[in-house]
Amino acid sequence: MIRVMIVDDHPVVREGLRGMLDADPGIEVAGEAGSGDEAVARSRELKPDVTLMDLRMPGGDGVSAITRILADRPRARIIVLTTYESDQDIVRAVEAGAAGYLLKDTSRADLLGAIAAAARGETVLSPSVATKLVTRLRAPVAESLSPRETQVLSLVARGLTNAEIGRELFISETTVKTHLLRVFGKLGVSDRTAAVTTALQRGLL
Repeated sequence: MIRVMIVDDHPVVREGLRGMLDADPGIEVAGEAGSGDEAVARSRELKPDVTLMDLRMPGGDGVSAITRILADRPRARIIVLTTYESDQDIVRAVEAGAAGYLLKDTSRADLLGAIAAAARGETVLSPSVATKLVTRLRAPVAESLSPRETQVLSLVARGLTNAEIGRELFISETTVKTHLLRVFGKLGVSDRTAAVTTALQRGLL
């Protein structure tokens, strides 16, 4: 019998998952939590074999909860179950120690199989997530931004013009443009908006 805890801030989602899991004779729903903080406390209390963890919740997000649960119970098995599949979300969850990353459109059969696999100590990823991870690993390592380039791009993200950035940093507008051109080259983009978006996706801002 695999004991599972469901963590999601939407009661209707928790109810649906409980109904799905209760129908399987090999799974027992040990409990539920509606926030990251509650998940940490309930995990300590219930000691489930596998936890299904939503990513974005009030009261501490899923990644923070994963980190805290694993610090307390290193052998806990946690599968992220979310609607989000951005590179940054995936990498943060995997680096935090998640045993799997599934999307909420996963079929019942695949979800049950993933729970069983995680309980055995295996890693489980939805196909689209696996593709993103492989693509990211195969991509050439991007050049990191210098402190000044990061500073300039942060001000761009705040909506400042080149002239305003120059006044803020006590540098000329031409120097600002030079920094931005270097940023564009490193990020492989051609405009300010794409630079900010790409930097956020890569966790550079």
